[in-house]
Amino acid sequence: MNIQIKRAYEPAAPSDGFRILIDRLWPRGLSKAKAHIDLWLKEIAPSPELRTWFGHDPAKWKEFRSRYLAELREKRVEIDQIREKARDGVVTLVYAAKDEQHNDAVVLYERLNR
Repeated sequence: MNIQIKRAYEPAAPSDGFRILIDRLWPRGLSKAKAHIDLWLKEIAPSPELRTWFGHDPAKWKEFRSRYLAELREKRVEIDQIREKARDGVVTLVYAAKDEQHNDAVVLYERLNR
């Protein structure tokens, strides 16, 4: 798969290909013009309850990962949509979290590359 992940606050690049914002909330302080988002797929994001519970606490990472993977089992349409785009070229999953190792994009990337 031609899928990669990138923080929303990093400059967009031609090598990003098709950019999909995978967060339920728009990145704070980032204009739509600067974000260069081709698709905002908020339905793929963790549920508000899971996102709030996790709170980007690395101590909850293992459990968050497990719960989010369970939620993704119900997101087959969105998963297929991303995979189809990746068959056409590079897809970049764009996320806003500061922690580059403990966030929903890491879990989604893992799921897409199974």
